[in-house]
Amino acid sequence: MVIIMHPEATQENIDEVVSVIKSRGLDAKIMIGEQQKIIGVIGDKAKFASVPVDAMKGVDHTVEISKSYKLASREFHPESSIIDVDGVKIGGAEPVIMAGPCAVESREQILEAAEIIKAGGAQFLRGGAYKPRTSPYSFQGLEVEGLKYLAEAREKTGLKIVTEVTTVEAIDHVEYYADMLQIGARNMQNFGLLKEVGKTGKPVLLKRGLAATLDEWLNAAEYIMSEGNPNVVFCERGIRTYETYTRNTLDLSAVSAIKHLSHLPIIVDPSHGTGKWRMVKPMSLAAIAAGADGLMMEMHPNPARALSDGNQSLTPEHYREVMTAVKKLSAFMREELD
Repeated sequence: MVIIMHPEATQENIDEVVSVIKSRGLDAKIMIGEQQKIIGVIGDKAKFASVPVDAMKGVDHTVEISKSYKLASREFHPESSIIDVDGVKIGGAEPVIMAGPCAVESREQILEAAEIIKAGGAQFLRGGAYKPRTSPYSFQGLEVEGLKYLAEAREKTGLKIVTEVTTVEAIDHVEYYADMLQIGARNMQNFGLLKEVGKTGKPVLLKRGLAATLDEWLNAAEYIMSEGNPNVVFCERGIRTYETYTRNTLDLSAVSAIKHLSHLPIIVDPSHGTGKWRMVKPMSLAAIAAGADGLMMEMHPNPARALSDGNQSLTPEHYREVMTAVKKLSAFMREELD
């Protein structure tokens, strides 16, 4: 349930409603927007059924939420959210770009990549220190050593760091070094991990599972948000279908759907979505045209020597080409919408 307060409701009115909600053993989420003051009721609504909410001072009306995901729902939070990652705002007027190699392979590699990425205009450096791989014999990442290299790259370039956390045991290390924690596709429904990441309060990039429905994806975000962390950004990275030409099937319709269903921002990863570097540029432009709040792309100083995902990694030259095209399209779209 969502309780819509009257525009002239006082803080005392709000405090009284919250007190009644908590007295029933439920949680209350307060949101003050430019036009509305909203109180969300979290928990078993049966406990609140006998409360004459509409008769309470300052209450305008109530709205029942039909979705199983409440905190992530636009019904609960009508205004679009902007997630602030240490000064970089995701969900604002301009798309945010996250770029870098699939894996941190060495200090030299990640520092070189960071310089290229910064010069091209991206705001985030991505790179895996912990690498969950299909084969146990594939490169598994440098772990804490890799995190330290990422932190050094941030110091040298000012880029924010987004990197994947794969286990509950790794959270403390990743939280210490990174600006944003990434939940990969394989862990989207690792509910224990989602809860623990939610407790950190750090911004979270939640990738869509290999075969996840939108409803499952939204409920995964709910696990994080229910632990008190509202700073979630969705990342569409393709889903597994019967098609074999591309690595995955990039579902750009998810951008429009998520924006309709949720107030949270959504970015697109065309590198994993296609598995082919030649398709990154057209799919990046398509994602921006569809309304995505940003992109995540793989760029390696030398893709031919990459320890993982070389086929889908952009060269520095191709990265600069994609960034130029994305900037032009974004500027054009802003002009058209103004």
